[in-house]
Amino acid sequence: MSGYFRVRYSEDFALLDTRVQKAWFAVFSIALLSYPFFANALWLDLANQVLLASIGAVALMLLTGYAGQISLGHAGLLAAGAFTTGILFKEFGASMWLTLPASAAVGAALGLIFGLPSLRLRGLYLAVSTLALHFIVTFAGGEYESRRGFSTGIVIESPLTDARHWYFVLLAAAAATLLFGLNLLRSRTGRAWRAIHGREAVAEALGINVHRAKLSAFVISSTLTAVSGCLFAYYRGFVSAEAFSLYITIQYIAMVIIGGMGSLLGAILGTVFVVLFPYVIDAATALLGIAGRLASGIFAVNYSAFGLVMILFLVFEPQGLVGLWRRMQSWFLLWPFKQRPLSR
Repeated sequence: MSGYFRVRYSEDFALLDTRVQKAWFAVFSIALLSYPFFANALWLDLANQVLLASIGAVALMLLTGYAGQISLGHAGLLAAGAFTTGILFKEFGASMWLTLPASAAVGAALGLIFGLPSLRLRGLYLAVSTLALHFIVTFAGGEYESRRGFSTGIVIESPLTDARHWYFVLLAAAAATLLFGLNLLRSRTGRAWRAIHGREAVAEALGINVHRAKLSAFVISSTLTAVSGCLFAYYRGFVSAEAFSLYITIQYIAMVIIGGMGSLLGAILGTVFVVLFPYVIDAATALLGIAGRLASGIFAVNYSAFGLVMILFLVFEPQGLVGLWRRMQSWFLLWPFKQRPLSR
């Protein structure tokens, strides 16, 4: 509808199609790179939280939004990466250059193990089997804490102390994850994921190895999530089993639902929304002058508002924030005309 058409096969491999897209990408890149020099400590920490969470959100989107595999063990995978980092640091004094690939390897192994049930289970049964991953990892981490006497968690010495330095590291990690996901989805593996998400029987009839595609989705998603857990451990400076509650899994599921299933842009938009939402609620209660009366139950208010927003998106906007973005984009492209359904 923009009047731009691809006329060569080589143009299919371009991530940015038009000069307008390239110009906006340049502006957006400059804004991201200059952001830490203008933001205060609070907004810089919020940006770091968004960048860190976006890695796990993209990983879950690859697994659920594209491959169609349900997982409730996302918090367990984050905990696996974080505890691998904490144990290696405490027991062997390992540096980040060792703990990061070790966390990735542990995540890949867990993805392979807990991806095996996906070969025989579907729907709710698969979700329950992945939920076991969360309880197993957090229980093992809690046992390690209690046996080693780390009652308040495992304290980790962060390689970076400046929030600005962390911003650039997390920005590079988030950008690399997004670029990896975009290219992976255009590969044979990504096309196989889309096929099994649509209909497994048809995908198998087309010659796709369904078992291999499912396992690869779990392994790749789990690896990226464990890396995110490793970075989380270094950024926060400690690891504790209490930090990886089941609510973390619900937050990541909300990121892909609110952002829009089947879209990496949706994963990013959903991450921004979910991370900033509690702060918006706090600001709204302060503006209305009811923050003092709700101080004792502010967590209940946040949870209730969060659940209400998820229901509203599921009922009124199933395509999520990315659906809103696409409609707004279409309005600007077609203005002053209107796009009408073909049936009229």
